[in-house]
Amino acid sequence: MFFNTKKYKEEAEKNRKHNLSEEPSRFNMLALAIIASIIPLRPFLRLHKKHIDDHAVIEKSNSTIQQIPILYFHGFRGGDYTTNVMVEQALKDKSNGHYLKITADLLGNFKLEGTWTNDKHPIVQVVFRQRLIGIYAIDYYLQLILPFLSQKYHFKNYIAVAHSLACPCIVRTEMRASRKKNFPRLTKCVFIAGPFDGVIFLSDIPNINALKQNGRPRVIYPHYLYLILRRKRFNPDISVLNIYGNVLDNTNSDKFISVTSAKSIRYILAPGAHSYHEVEIRGQKYAEHSWMHDNPFVINIIDKFIGLKK
Repeated sequence: MFFNTKKYKEEAEKNRKHNLSEEPSRFNMLALAIIASIIPLRPFLRLHKKHIDDHAVIEKSNSTIQQIPILYFHGFRGGDYTTNVMVEQALKDKSNGHYLKITADLLGNFKLEGTWTNDKHPIVQVVFRQRLIGIYAIDYYLQLILPFLSQKYHFKNYIAVAHSLACPCIVRTEMRASRKKNFPRLTKCVFIAGPFDGVIFLSDIPNINALKQNGRPRVIYPHYLYLILRRKRFNPDISVLNIYGNVLDNTNSDKFISVTSAKSIRYILAPGAHSYHEVEIRGQKYAEHSWMHDNPFVINIIDKFIGLKK
């Protein structure tokens, strides 16, 4: 009863074209992820001299527009290929083929490519260079990336579209930053296949946990408890869209995230959010964990929710 990392790798990377020359070694990814996950060790990461490799173009700004960028985030073992299809469709829906791509590592280095557009919703694709990462390492990534982008491109709010493990980290980051005046704040967030209360065969077991009548899960894991204890810090002006999958086998899951785990965030966010919407995707062909981010039906719902499509 353990998380099948080999199977997850096959599913997550089945449509990926590997370029190992551009990827850190497995040792590098795991070592830095472990250091970033242990708060007392994080100062060692900051000893490294930061480097910004900036090849991005900034379009001449329109001072009358208060920009709210749309940031796309991947999760464990993901990469740019995770969000490529969503980004491509977003560019079509907004009739602008330019976007910014930021690749960050856990040492605080950034590589910027593409274009920061001058419209209301610049598209930003976020890539984690060390991608074998857990929830604490993604938390640390967001603490590095969001203030950096906000200061460089002068925005105060953003929209997040997140897949898998990035989903709970978006919520955790918003709660943690609730008292930070200079930290960018969410206005809308989209969760795709988010593991809010466990991952199958890692902490969650199929059909063991269930939601009570009030929406609270019967079994509460530590990461979920963290969110419950801080739920009042989640800004009530945020609109939330939660999309999850059920492949309709005997696990009631998308193969990796149970319906119970994905839906459990409703109990925490729905009572206080500006709006909260849920969409369940069903079927082996459409609802699998590593396919949903490429599912045209899912992408259409997302782009309508974030205002790119009528």
